[in-house]
Amino acid sequence: MFALSQIEHDMPMPPQLMNRPLVDAIKAQLERLFLDKVIANLGLCVSVYDIRSVEGGSIHPGEGCSTYKVSFRLLMFKPFNGEVLVGKISGYDDKGLQVSLDFFSDICIPGHLMQYGTVRGPDGRWMLKTEDGDELHLDLDDEIRFLVSSTKYLPIPVEQKEDDPPFAPMQIVGSIKGDGLGLLAWWATDEEDGEEVAEAEQ
Repeated sequence: MFALSQIEHDMPMPPQLMNRPLVDAIKAQLERLFLDKVIANLGLCVSVYDIRSVEGGSIHPGEGCSTYKVSFRLLMFKPFNGEVLVGKISGYDDKGLQVSLDFFSDICIPGHLMQYGTVRGPDGRWMLKTEDGDELHLDLDDEIRFLVSSTKYLPIPVEQKEDDPPFAPMQIVGSIKGDGLGLLAWWATDEEDGEEVAEAEQ
């Protein structure tokens, strides 16, 4: 789910930070530039992990600040395809479910990647119709286990209309097709039964 990415960056240092120790000032500036930002093909920056090296400190003509060449590592949220994650349902529409991991919410589970027999009910909620005729609804805030199908990095739009959804530079597409996937409550009974069987065998 998380990975370290090493980056080199020529970073101008604002004069107001120069009263702090150099490494502290550089880390503060790196956090301002990268924290909670998406870097294409690398993922979402969760934190500045460490600073590997600092070079330079020269003042370029026409500039009023020093520029440093900084090598550093960022802790990135970048789930791999096939990874299984657990989140909460944060919304739904005719396309599918929206899921949140608290710190990242641009996750969708489209209708065609849901369990066989999952349909949208009259009230708008998605539900799984079982062979026994039961209707298992997927409600807001339900915990859901899903498999990462793909991760998309989208280009920044040239213009955006007022009624367009907020731009998401990184989108995860999930799937709940398969055993063990879907609402945690669906599988809780089976898991508990499995534990009871294991205890009985002992």
